[in-house]
Amino acid sequence: MRVIGVDHNLPVTRFVTQLISFGDRGKYRNTRCCSLSLFRSMGRVLTEILIWFKWLLLTRRQGSLVRCCFIHCAVLFPAQTSAGPAQLSPSLAGLSLQSQTPEALRVVNLLQERNLLPPGPISPPTPCLPQDLQKINCHPEVFRSTLTSIPQTQSLLNKAKLPLGLLLHPFKDLTQLPVVTSSTIVRCRSCRTYINPFVSFLDQRRWKCNLCYRVNDVPEEFMYNPVSRSYGEPHKRPEVQNATIEFIAPSEYMLRPPQPAVYLFVLDVSHNAVETGYLDVVCQSLLENINSLPGDSRTKIGFITFDSTIHFYNLQEGLSQPQMLIVSDIEDIFLPTPDSLLVNLDECTEMVQDLLKSLPHMFGKTMETQSALGPALQAAFKLLSPTGGRVSVFQTQLPNLGVGSLKSREDPNQRASAKDIQHLSPATDFYKKLALDCSGQQVAVDLFLLSSQYCDLASLGCISRYSAGSVYYYPSYHQQHNPAQVECFQKDLKRYLTRKIGFEAVMRIRCTKGLSIHTFHGNFFVRSTDLLSLPNVNPDAGFAVQMSIEENLVDMQVVSFQAALLYTSSKGERRIRVHTLCLPVVNSLSDIFAGADVQAITGLLASMAVDRSVTASLSDARDAMTNASIDSLTSYRTSVLTIQQPGLLAPACLRLFPLYILALLKQKAFRTGTSTKLDDRVFAMCQLKYQPLAYVMLMIHPALYRVDDLTDERTIPQPRVQQLSVEKLSREGAFLMDAGSVIYLWIGRNCNPNFLTQVLGVPSYPAVPQNMTMLPELDTAESQRTRAFIGWLREQRPFFPILHVVRDESPLKASFMQNMIEDRTESALSYYEFLLHIQQQVSK
Repeated sequence: MRVIGVDHNLPVTRFVTQLISFGDRGKYRNTRCCSLSLFRSMGRVLTEILIWFKWLLLTRRQGSLVRCCFIHCAVLFPAQTSAGPAQLSPSLAGLSLQSQTPEALRVVNLLQERNLLPPGPISPPTPCLPQDLQKINCHPEVFRSTLTSIPQTQSLLNKAKLPLGLLLHPFKDLTQLPVVTSSTIVRCRSCRTYINPFVSFLDQRRWKCNLCYRVNDVPEEFMYNPVSRSYGEPHKRPEVQNATIEFIAPSEYMLRPPQPAVYLFVLDVSHNAVETGYLDVVCQSLLENINSLPGDSRTKIGFITFDSTIHFYNLQEGLSQPQMLIVSDIEDIFLPTPDSLLVNLDECTEMVQDLLKSLPHMFGKTMETQSALGPALQAAFKLLSPTGGRVSVFQTQLPNLGVGSLKSREDPNQRASAKDIQHLSPATDFYKKLALDCSGQQVAVDLFLLSSQYCDLASLGCISRYSAGSVYYYPSYHQQHNPAQVECFQKDLKRYLTRKIGFEAVMRIRCTKGLSIHTFHGNFFVRSTDLLSLPNVNPDAGFAVQMSIEENLVDMQVVSFQAALLYTSSKGERRIRVHTLCLPVVNSLSDIFAGADVQAITGLLASMAVDRSVTASLSDARDAMTNASIDSLTSYRTSVLTIQQPGLLAPACLRLFPLYILALLKQKAFRTGTSTKLDDRVFAMCQLKYQPLAYVMLMIHPALYRVDDLTDERTIPQPRVQQLSVEKLSREGAFLMDAGSVIYLWIGRNCNPNFLTQVLGVPSYPAVPQNMTMLPELDTAESQRTRAFIGWLREQRPFFPILHVVRDESPLKASFMQNMIEDRTESALSYYEFLLHIQQQVSK
């Protein structure tokens, strides 16, 4: 099948005549194209085609071009269609008729239409592909593009002023994941792409790669389908029917025997740490979940504690109790007994449990205030280098002793007034260098910061960023003074200890010839242009990739992207998880805009802005985000709209773009003129770079619901999403704000007394406790509905958001109001003022 260029101004009859004559040209006689003899023998089909084209030309949208003709191969070539989607040639996948997406390009005047939020979650746009390809494409929660229609050229992309990039959640927990065990994993001999649903089978013995177009032979073993237990139907194998699949890899995918699951816990035991009470929580959580740590009979575990010295623990079988070994020479750290510090968990469970029971009391009366974090990390690296594994570091203060020691760089007086924020980059390269050493030895470092003081997360965070670890941050953590943080830490720690983990992983991203990777975002080390080193991979990590178009894609109707994650499971199996995404190629700006994914664009811009803040300045990053919305709407106005109208005009698919950009400008990572602590700001930046898109969007634009009138009879009520403006609040109501890592329940001064008694269990508004962080379990329908809704929201994410009940007099009212993005603040525009600013720039 070929795609035929057509002049959209032709009368219908000449249009079809041109179509027929095109099929009669000698150079196409031997191809699968529309020939004159074929049409003559199919009078009825020709009549239907004529009617179809007439309808198409009558219903095409203003200003758009009809660029392609498609006669489904089931009509013309019935013998070719039985093989399913994998047999469709790439040209069939580019058949995006613009009339399919009129809603995406509906013109919206943003200054007039203020209620733009849909009542529920926003669905990503569906790529304009044939139905059978749409059904098997990769799920957007796993693999998503900022543009679901790829421009033919880089100049066309530049003209659209929209970023091209991918957002991945490659190790996401999946309920249905096809797993294939095969001695032969079929890959392209040239570019090493894994066979997938978007390759084309030329016949039963040959397949064409959808990335480099090389023709490959089908191996004999691949002819047998283990699912249907039939022979001779390679196109029906699971690898060719699923865009996400996991292979159990044969021995050639191993550079060394698969490593065991190895866990090392590095614990701050200074006076400050003991005072917070975190050690009790960690030890208790480990005791409760020790048998749920992912692993097998080879799993190893070890412990290091530190203050001004480093303490190791000999946990070997045969000892009557754990043996503490203290190394005070932190300038030249060494392992006192290298062979007995990491022990087999199965063989030494009792010894490990004894240590966990005694650790909180061991340092109960310490007066040691210093913290030698750097030497403790060096010791951890030496201990894990031979095997690789995971280091879990718990730190409660600024490290102030030995290598990697830091000094406070935060000036509270400078915070609120300065236009630009200093010290977003690390103070030392020690942590980055050590992280790169760790990455080379398959060691990842996860950092838990539990502190009420400045800790220089900008410096410490490097140890996790470059070793593919995670950062957890609990400001003002204290066992007595902040019970809500303690609950959050407990829940997060349980998830952390028991979630799935992949060791010694690498991820490679491949794309169709002509496309190239520009920049990666996330926690990793880039080993080569398209290969990320991930000593550990976890199901809560997201990644973003900026793409560019190096060569024109003029001859292509679709392009594909493939992410392949090779890792060792906690059971010692080498596995490869492969995700493949297929998108159409277009040559008009209107098609590019119609396929824009506003949430993916916002997520990618957030990652780009974090980098810009660190390498240039915060004001540069803020300007760049504002200009992104101005430039894209200017391009839409000048190059896509055919009739100019007054107002600020946007296509419906981008109607939320200025709102999301304003939300980013007011987000903790990027806002100015407020008393945002430096560590809070840096942690927000870490989250924007590291979290999967679904969680990032709640951080950027929280969801607000009215909950005092939940009458939905369903098990989980689904109230309508409200605009983030004070004018939407009612003193008679109660409103729940889901901001991702925190949930606020705002209670109006004149709130319905029924809600107060039936949900909060208090007789009146003044009786609502100031520090309420938990709803009572009352035996009322209202209580059950409200708690079910909050529980459902919490289940949507892998971390535990704290609930804060907020009254007018609450200290947290300011935090709640800061999320009212559409309202004016002392240092930021309201949404309407922001729209007027954008309109002024667009109209220049």
